[in-house]
Amino acid sequence: MKVLVVGSGGREHALLWALKKSPILTGLYVTPGRPAMGNFGILVDINLKNPIDVTQFCKRENIELVIIGPEQPIIDGLADNLVAEGINVFAPSQAAAKLEASKSFAKGLCKQYGVPTAKYECFVDEGLAKNFVLSNKIKFPLVVKANGIAAGKGVIICNTENEACAAIDSMLVEKKFGESGEEVVIEEFLVGEEVSFFALVDGLKVVTLGCAKDYKRANENNEGQNTGGMGSYSSSSIISKDMEQKIIQRIIYPTIQALNNMGTPYKGVLFAGLMICKDSPKLLEYNVRFGDPEIQSILPRLGENCDLLNLMLSVAEGKLNTKAVELSSKATVCVVVASKGYPGDYQTGEVIKGLNKIENIPGILVFHAGTKLDESGNLVSDGGRVLNIVGEGSSVEEAKSKVYSALNFLEWPGGFFRYDIGS
Repeated sequence: MKVLVVGSGGREHALLWALKKSPILTGLYVTPGRPAMGNFGILVDINLKNPIDVTQFCKRENIELVIIGPEQPIIDGLADNLVAEGINVFAPSQAAAKLEASKSFAKGLCKQYGVPTAKYECFVDEGLAKNFVLSNKIKFPLVVKANGIAAGKGVIICNTENEACAAIDSMLVEKKFGESGEEVVIEEFLVGEEVSFFALVDGLKVVTLGCAKDYKRANENNEGQNTGGMGSYSSSSIISKDMEQKIIQRIIYPTIQALNNMGTPYKGVLFAGLMICKDSPKLLEYNVRFGDPEIQSILPRLGENCDLLNLMLSVAEGKLNTKAVELSSKATVCVVVASKGYPGDYQTGEVIKGLNKIENIPGILVFHAGTKLDESGNLVSDGGRVLNIVGEGSSVEEAKSKVYSALNFLEWPGGFFRYDIGS
């Protein structure tokens, strides 16, 4: 089977690594990819903004499955164009992708179908939004969110009226988040244990893929600005089987049923950001793709007999086997190495050394999120989040110890990472 993966981040590198193991794979392509991904697939240059170019490539190369990694092509409707041409796609339709594209849509669905979530209100007018804050209908701290996608950075936790009004202004007046901030969601701040939960959905059937915990803030102790994610870990101890069933029955199934009722069945991976509050799960938000860097922690835990490609194909074809996905008992910790200054301004083009030593350490995986080769053939930084270093172990503590020991070999003064991933 020939497969095309769309994307160029650490998530897509991890997917290529896992897909390469499939016995049914005969050809693997990635666009736009990164040079380091050439070890797993053939890099191809396709204009993703022109769906015709993508479909023509797929037909020319007899691609049997397209896997779309990032949210933007999904929200833009790339899956719809491919499906219309008879090409299997692992990604939801543009209509179903509103779960991530519009937080107000997702919240409305939750209200209508009884999915437990935080109390909220939505606003497009800054005056009405501020009046709502001042009304004290939601106690502090509260959360102000940009309605659309914002690379994981459109969420501001506010402890005072001044902070909330400033957050509202940043979105509705100053337009710091562009179109994504033209509507805001103001909601209660939930207290509990945050979990990233992933389910495979073929339109009707649901299978749990696993869960992870991620770290959004740039600095240790969850301080600093929100980022796309500075690390994650995954283990069997994060949630119980009982909690998994509560999540499926109270949150995932009602959502899938709601979309079916709307005539927009969901196919792909459904990523639920959850807060476990007093042994009861509540939805924070939905994403319509694999989490980055959460999936870098989950994929290495797939059992030896678990064929990711076969799973994804069955989702695309609506033939998902409801047998549980096999996950190993090992734990994994993924540390993101970012350019200094991220998520603000940062330098690119800085030479990175030491990865050859890290890659040769047993129990360590390296995924490239933002690298390229310069004119001299040196590996250099080419983004905010640049590398994902993953450690495997029999426990989270062992995996954490391995990954931080491995990072001692990294030679890149312009990079930084958190030292508390897995804590």
